[in-house]
Amino acid sequence: MAGSALAPLGVVGKVYIQLIKVVAIPLVFFSILEALVITDISWCAARTWISVVLINTTCALVLGLTLSNIFEPGVGFTGISLALGSDISRVSKEVSLGAFLDSILPTSIVAPFADNNVFSVVLMSLLVGAAIRSHVRAPGPSASLEATEGILHSCNVVVGIILGWLVRLVPLAIFCVTARTVGEYGLTPFTGLARYVGVGCFGLILQIVLVYPVWVVLVGKLSVREAWRAAHKPVAYAFGTNSSLATLPVTLQALDELRVPKAASRLGACIGTNFNNDGILLYESMAVLFVAQAMNIDLSWGEQIFAALLSLAAAMGVAGVPEAGVVSLSLVLSSVGLPLEIIPLLISVDWIVARLRSVTNVLSDMTVSIAVASLHYSYRRQPLSAGASALRHDLPDPP
Repeated sequence: MAGSALAPLGVVGKVYIQLIKVVAIPLVFFSILEALVITDISWCAARTWISVVLINTTCALVLGLTLSNIFEPGVGFTGISLALGSDISRVSKEVSLGAFLDSILPTSIVAPFADNNVFSVVLMSLLVGAAIRSHVRAPGPSASLEATEGILHSCNVVVGIILGWLVRLVPLAIFCVTARTVGEYGLTPFTGLARYVGVGCFGLILQIVLVYPVWVVLVGKLSVREAWRAAHKPVAYAFGTNSSLATLPVTLQALDELRVPKAASRLGACIGTNFNNDGILLYESMAVLFVAQAMNIDLSWGEQIFAALLSLAAAMGVAGVPEAGVVSLSLVLSSVGLPLEIIPLLISVDWIVARLRSVTNVLSDMTVSIAVASLHYSYRRQPLSAGASALRHDLPDPP
């Protein structure tokens, strides 16, 4: 064993996490801001979309927390001491209504960004985004709207470029942390990581096979076989690219094959890419408990629910790009007082979980599109007949 000779490699992992923290908050802020300003949907359709998304989100969080409490994949995990060294400590977080309100109400404009406070940043982005939307969409010249959209898009592009650079550093961070792990502990820590991967994949598969077919069959009136015939292409693409955003054109094509109204597919898939991330939510709720269990910390149900809400807030602004789930996880761990140093070790086995997260996100977007089409646009699949359309495809918004 190389032992302490490889200890300096841990510095690379710490530098990587610090860079992730720098990018995470701007990513959340500008993603939400741009989505609020450029999105053009009716509030009636939005209410339907929100209702469906909240149900799926609740199922994902319940699955993640339940499986982690039942199987306890982090118990006995020895890699945590490697990631943290001798400094195994936790910043205590009070969980109460008063503490929650204190956590989301910023003390100044810059405080949420300086403190990496997810809730405060999300709250500010919603308020600022609503105000900008109200201003630029007021009656008058359209140049103001176009200019604002251009500025927000440019900010998002810049943050995306920086994130892309960090994604390219992932192999280096994985190599250094894995080398240090094997050098000091051998392959023992990866036994615990295998349990972590197993529970995570099991939860994502349950979300796919138990939750989404209910919407597709009972609400969308489609057979699972028919839906899968259209969905298998975006699923394969999402698994290959590890990105629900890159898969978006293929997702929209699949929804067109199912003759889902375009208004519903744009709402469910295009907006869902930013705001509907069941795979990331389930993964983060499970990962937070894994780290807590590895540190022998017994999180109360109140703290677990608080962590779940943080995951929801962080995922709202996460674009569907590779490793974006890890970016938001860093915010959640920091907010509940758990160490970030373990993240590079988790990334070392994240290949399968990350791709299954992307697949879950894509299927979630398709499911929400079908559900919104049925509930809001009277989407009904009909048998093909001569001279008859298979679907009432272009229906106006109901009043």
